[in-house]
Amino acid sequence: MLDKTVAMPRNSLPNPLFIFELANNHMGDVEHGLRVIREFGALAKDFDFTFAFKLQFRELDTFIHPAFKDRMDIKYIKRFSETRLSRDETRRLVDEIKSNDFLAMCTPFDEPSVDRIVEDGFDILKIASCSFTDWPLLEKIATVNLPIVGSTAGVEYSDMDNVVAFLTHRDKDFALMACVAQYPTQNAALQLNQIDILKHRYPQLRIGYSTHEDPNETMPVAMAIAKGAALFEKHIGVPTDAYPLNNYSANPQQARAWLEAARKAYQIAGVVGERIDPTADELAALRDLRRGAFLRRPVAKGQRIKSDDVFFAIPTQSGQITANDWSKYSQFTATRDLPADAPVMAEATERKEVRAKVLSIVGRVKQLLKESKGVVPGEAELEISHHFGIERFDAYGLTMVTVVNRGYCKKLIVVLPGQRHPEQFHKLKEETFHVLHGELKLQLDGEERICGPGAVVTIAPGVRHAFESDTGAVFEEISSTHFVNDSFYTDEAINENPNRKTILRYWI
Repeated sequence: MLDKTVAMPRNSLPNPLFIFELANNHMGDVEHGLRVIREFGALAKDFDFTFAFKLQFRELDTFIHPAFKDRMDIKYIKRFSETRLSRDETRRLVDEIKSNDFLAMCTPFDEPSVDRIVEDGFDILKIASCSFTDWPLLEKIATVNLPIVGSTAGVEYSDMDNVVAFLTHRDKDFALMACVAQYPTQNAALQLNQIDILKHRYPQLRIGYSTHEDPNETMPVAMAIAKGAALFEKHIGVPTDAYPLNNYSANPQQARAWLEAARKAYQIAGVVGERIDPTADELAALRDLRRGAFLRRPVAKGQRIKSDDVFFAIPTQSGQITANDWSKYSQFTATRDLPADAPVMAEATERKEVRAKVLSIVGRVKQLLKESKGVVPGEAELEISHHFGIERFDAYGLTMVTVVNRGYCKKLIVVLPGQRHPEQFHKLKEETFHVLHGELKLQLDGEERICGPGAVVTIAPGVRHAFESDTGAVFEEISSTHFVNDSFYTDEAINENPNRKTILRYWI
């Protein structure tokens, strides 16, 4: 694939751009060609799109081998010879294209035609699928300062990579078109998912869709728009008694239906690259379907409202806290006394969000565990202990990773730098600390000891202990079974705090 370190090409091509491909449908009759341009010019005025009108050039005097110039039994020699236009006639077509507010676009099939495109004032140059790896032609095209659009029907990815790299390194403004070279292309062969592949493979480029399906089909252009295509090309013409139209080119009525489908698709697809704000009606409808929070029991002013204090039901009142607002990261505290069965209203509560704080803690814990070179089981539960509230966690607290808790228990304790764990004791549990990383200052019944990596300390039931670390520390706590209500703190304020833990089950 293309080296993305090189300079990216410019993107001056309009987005979206709708291209009417005349090809040889002028039938070698300049007056008929002018009629086609005018009829499609009138059609284009009804749509707020940017349009290009595309011709093809071949310098037939050199394009066809001299020995075969008169071989009308060869399909394309006959076709190109019969539809040949003089230089003055093609310039009349170009003038008419521009007078109808089209960008003028042309496909050269040989090097002299490239010069002709520049001299005649075209705005965009097209590389046909059959010429995509025509390197002499590409070298000539690369000398021209025009935006380039390349069709990719039948082209291998390795060749696409080479051409993209070739044009990118030459700072060319170009786009690629997903395309199938079957005339007409059956629906089963359209392969619109190739648009996704090209957008992924070349994210720096605009990707378009060149269509050859039945001209009555309108769904493919809508699907291409939904997939993010930026350019759209369709063969067109005007049928007459003298010049019937082929079965893959659209007449003005068919082209109008095609453009209407595109316009509708853009309306349905909406904005690109950003999340739109919901309407007031949408928000109101959603809120009416959400369950509101109601109190199971009275809550006093200043009391935090816990999950078991509420139930959720409809109808939800305006300004009421809903189930959608409720999470372990959203804390609600009553700002006045609230009776049982009362709706929990935003104006009667103080809300505090702790998600960012929790994520910060988890990040620092993971970093310290990484530094300790310990391996943590992916399913292990993380308990964040914030004895005086999570806002004071950096000064007072710890985190515990529960590895196992059966008849025996093992936890990994993480003490962040500068953090202290207040004094406590256990009535039932005996525990042993094994320091793995950092330095731990441990107080046992008021006696301090400094414990470095490898230190092992056993703490019997009833022994008061506290610890802290200036550097950050990780240690194993190996104990008998851990009991939820077996931690007793010297500071009664901690014992009375029912909200001193945040449990995370998916944090690794």
